[in-house]
Order: sequence, then structure tokens, then C-alpha cells
Amino acid sequence: MLINPDRLASTFISLCEIDSPARKEGRLANHLKKLFRRMGADEIIEDESAALTGSDCGNLIIRFKGRGLPLEPIFFNCHMDVISPCEGVKVRFKDGLFSSRGETVLGGDDKGGLAILIEAMQTLLDNEVPFGPVEFLFTTCEEIGLLGAKAFDADLLSAKIGYALDSTGIDVAITGAPAAKYVVAKISGLAAHAGLHPEQGISAIQIAAQAVGKLQLGLLDDESTANIGLISGGTATNIIPDHVELRGEVRSHSESKLQKHIEEIERTFLQVVEQWPVPEGIKQPPTLSFHTPDQYPLLNLHPDSSVLRRINCASSALSRHIPFIRAGGGSDANILNSYGLETAILGIGMSDVHTTHETIRLDDMVRTSELIVSLLTS
Repeated sequence: MLINPDRLASTFISLCEIDSPARKEGRLANHLKKLFRRMGADEIIEDESAALTGSDCGNLIIRFKGRGLPLEPIFFNCHMDVISPCEGVKVRFKDGLFSSRGETVLGGDDKGGLAILIEAMQTLLDNEVPFGPVEFLFTTCEEIGLLGAKAFDADLLSAKIGYALDSTGIDVAITGAPAAKYVVAKISGLAAHAGLHPEQGISAIQIAAQAVGKLQLGLLDDESTANIGLISGGTATNIIPDHVELRGEVRSHSESKLQKHIEEIERTFLQVVEQWPVPEGIKQPPTLSFHTPDQYPLLNLHPDSSVLRRINCASSALSRHIPFIRAGGGSDANILNSYGLETAILGIGMSDVHTTHETIRLDDMVRTSELIVSLLTS
């Protein structure tokens, strides 16, 4: 069955050139609703998640009951929002490669996935090929904390297994992704004039610097990473800073290791704060506030899970080998799995995502479209 590359390219370009930054996905959502209505979708639902995410639209669920093939229902997931800078995107297409013409990202993350699903579905319908029941879940606010997925009511899906089209690589399935927690450390010191009475101050920034210097960051072990990415504090160059806030994260494929590394970071901060020398006559020692909100849960699919058996069947029908790998990033799939929805992540070929050098090849998109067709017919 032949995918239509020209139509796929046109669909992708049109999607990329619809602005959809996080919390402003409404224009794209309306475009998708009209498109799938013309394709004959059996049901189109926009949920009420906007009240929780702050987006100008909810998550979309597009449902096709299937056409004469009694397969287990499956779903496919993509997110509608794009990382900034993403407004005013103009697509360059040259020698089979899509890129941005300007100073924006391309938007292949995740509009490449959207275009692939649309083309696969249109191919089935045009050729009157029997296919099994399928649902498409298009979420909002993925790039700012998976907010749409976190606000999604899993009972809105009939399918219990599915695939998120949201990764680099091609002909790969991600079956493991780490759990992650944010790290928020706030240190309070004591303000004083930096030129007149520096001996009367306690620099929160200096305390933070010493604590960060003692931390192990980057690759912690073969399953875990840590990073401090944001630091803010102080009020003026001539005032000893009495406050500083540091924000970071810890990720691990092991929940026990994740907790161990979090505890070590807290212990390091606390030790530096408690041992900091307090100026004579000052009765107010520095203090620490330390919090580790959940970012996303662990994804760890069993090799014999239904979702992986389905992809083995689909890849065999195409005479392809789809390796199962672990990745270091989180996505909607982490959240969906926590709802009891078995979700693997499929590579769609996008490269240099989250940069203005982002690209994706049409041939890779065609190849993934063929895999989607096989998943719906095998």
C-alpha cells in the first residue's frame, strides 16, 4: 500500500505553519477537528482539561470505530504544542529534508507525528482497507510539564494500549523512560551593605555556590542523571544577597536510585547551610527550604506486554526489525502508562529537536506512516 509522499509533505508544512505554542494550541486544535471531520471520524471530543492547564483548548480525542477488522483497539498520541521559538514558522523543504526558514524551531516535535497519523489514516480510507478500532489523543502543554496528559481523564479512551509518536530515531520503539523529580532549593541568608558592613551579612548565593560545588551532577550512574539548571537571587550588586533559589531535576530508571540521589542532594545542601559560619553578634543563621515535586513517573514496559507484541506483529508484516530501547527523556507516555494505559514511544526521525536547527526527512516520515498502517491492519 503506497503512502502519498506529496500529500504527507503538504500536510506537515501546513501543520508546522499554524502557530501552537503551549497554552495557545486552539488554532491547531480547530484545524485538526475540521480535518478529521472531513475524513469521517466517528467521534471527536475536546475534553475539559483547559481549566487545569490554562490552555485555550482542551485535549482532543479522535475516534474511528474501525472498518471491518476485529483487532484490539489501539490509540496513538501526539502533543499539539511546540517549544519556543515557534511562532511565525516558515518551512524549508529541500532534497527531501524539512527545516525552518527563519529563527524558529521547525515544529517536527510533534507535528511530524501528527502528519504521519493523518497520512496513515487517509491512506487506509482512500484505499478502503479494513482496519481495527483506533483513537488519537492529541494533548496540550506537553512541552511545559506534560500538563495536558496530567489533566487527561483516561476513561475517555476505549483502547488500553497505544503509541506516542514523539522521539528521535527511526524504526525504534522506546519501552523504558526514567522517572523524574524537580529539585527546588531556597536558601535564606542575611542582607547587609556590601561596601559599608559586609561582615554583617550572610551571602545566600555564596552558600549555594559551595553546595552546588559539592554535588555530583550530570551522569550519576548507568541509570540516573542530575542537573541544576536555574539560579536566581539577590537584589543589587551592593547588597549581600539574603536569598537565592536553585531549580533542577533528578532522573532515573530506578525509583530507589532516584530517591537515593534526591536524599544526597538534600543532605549536601543542609550540611553546607548548617555548617556555615555565622558572623559574631548575628543571631539569625542561614536556613534551607528544600522541595522535590514529582515531574513524571517511570515508564518500564514488560517485553511480553500487549503493546510490544502488537508492534512485533506489525514490523514482521513489513519485514522490519524494530529494536526496543530505553531513553533518557520523559513524555506523555510516562503519564499514560501511570494510568494503566500501556504506551510505547515510536521514533519518527526528527533530529536536533528543541533547537532552530531541527530537521526531519520525508522518507523517514513515509516509513513511519507505513508502520502506523501496519499497526492498524495487523
